Amino acid sequence: MAHLSVAQTQTQAQAQATSPTTTGVMVILTVKAGVTREQVMAVMPDEIRQTVQLYLSGNIREWYSRGDGRGVVLLLDTRDVAEAHAVMEGLPLAKQNLMDHDYIAIGPLLPLRLLMANP
Repeated sequence: MAHLSVAQTQTQAQAQATSPTTTGVMVILTVKAGVTREQVMAVMPDEIRQTVQLYLSGNIREWYSRGDGRGVVLLLDTRDVAEAHAVMEGLPLAKQNLMDHDYIAIGPLLPLRLLMANP
């Protein structure tokens, strides 16, 4: 059985640290400029029902209100941004183009992998 040198182990840990594993996608929804509260509220009953259904089916892991009151932050249980985009595009607020969506792939904290390398 071959043993890895310290340099080889560090190189492997660095390579792993630069190629993150996606375990979900954070979606930040912001009300578009010029969209009124009335426009959003007219869609909200359908948006809430469909969002709850996504939560119950396991697509939404966590959800939060934005502190500035201009939208929400969702943590989706999806493999990548493309899948998250497909989920979000089915919701009423997206269909009516009332919200901006920012997608951020998330995964384990990369520097923790360095702790697993042999010193």
